[in-house]
Amino acid sequence: MVRLVLLGCLAYLTIGLGQLVVGAVMEPMVHAYGVQYGDGGQLVMNQFLGGLVGTLCAPWLLRKLGKKRLLLGALAFMLVAELSYTLLPPWGVMLAIAPVAGFGFGITEPVVGSFIIGSAGDKANTAMSRVEVFFGAGALVMPFVGALLIDIEQWRWAFGLVGVLSAITLLLWAFFWPSILNRPLDAEAAHAGSADAPARKSLLGRGPMRWVLITCAVFFAIYVGFEMSFAHYLPSLLVQNNGLSDATATLALSAFWGAMTIGRLFAGQLADRWGGVAYLLSMCGAAAVMFVLMGALGGAAAMFVLAFGAGLAMSGMFAVALVFANRSAPGMTERTTSMLMACGLLGGAVLPKGTGWFLDQYGADATRWMLAVLAVLMLAVMAAAAAASRSARLSKLNPNPNSI
Repeated sequence: MVRLVLLGCLAYLTIGLGQLVVGAVMEPMVHAYGVQYGDGGQLVMNQFLGGLVGTLCAPWLLRKLGKKRLLLGALAFMLVAELSYTLLPPWGVMLAIAPVAGFGFGITEPVVGSFIIGSAGDKANTAMSRVEVFFGAGALVMPFVGALLIDIEQWRWAFGLVGVLSAITLLLWAFFWPSILNRPLDAEAAHAGSADAPARKSLLGRGPMRWVLITCAVFFAIYVGFEMSFAHYLPSLLVQNNGLSDATATLALSAFWGAMTIGRLFAGQLADRWGGVAYLLSMCGAAAVMFVLMGALGGAAAMFVLAFGAGLAMSGMFAVALVFANRSAPGMTERTTSMLMACGLLGGAVLPKGTGWFLDQYGADATRWMLAVLAVLMLAVMAAAAAASRSARLSKLNPNPNSI
């Protein structure tokens, strides 16, 4: 299990770097290519759409190829795509490469996540939070690397760094494959041939469980799209509204992702102590407050401080919500994980594209308020998920309330 968590941490570090690299170099990239922010958003959208396809195909590919071949193949896709980015081909080619990179990310993240959740049992919150720390660490490092490379006018090599780390990750997973993965991951695998297996074929489960998963799916779409929109356009907001240099504005991402990394060190323990639902509602509420204050204030110093606060609030949402949803649908770990991550990738494709268009059309001030609205919406959806979960628990306790 220790080897699995360590390799999972490395994979998530690579994903964290890879998913944030475009945002870290967005400002010089759009200027170098002579395109608009909406076009940069199209690159992000293409990458996330590729990730969506990868995530949706992951359960089927897992059955066809097996765990090891699928994961190593996905890492190879990431390696080739990131090194191709480094060559700075024409913009049309960049847009064509993006789905390939996304396909690799889209398979790697849910597959590794399902490995961890399926193997960790009651410690899933803590294990996933530790792995998510490394996603945050990658996202934290990338703005520093991007700022340094922007300063020396070599920003293209940010993509090269992700490519090299993808190669290292590929080799380590190939040579140190965890033996724990050579057995079935969860109850669904263990009971695939049992009599009750057909009852589990519904993608969204059955009965009250279905509403928990539907609301969780909406939450993941909003959360990932919201997080990626903020991470990709925070530097541009600071450049437009506060007159910061490209390199200095990029460092604002470090405040956000630094807080994300710190928060993830404790998120699992807090969720176990408070309960997953209480944790998620509290953190969504805190994030909504931070983004409303960003909309109202907007100064450079305030944006740095509030970005740090937002990072702390959002740090454990992804991992804790993933565990919460899986516990609501026992025996469906791989399917549930892939479905929720697919919804997240759909949001990650659509919302950053829309945010880039909104920034082009209405400017930085209006975009800050748009992000605040998304934060409040995320809180409302999590409240609906909590209500659905409570209803599902009551239904289990009293399955036939009309009986005498």
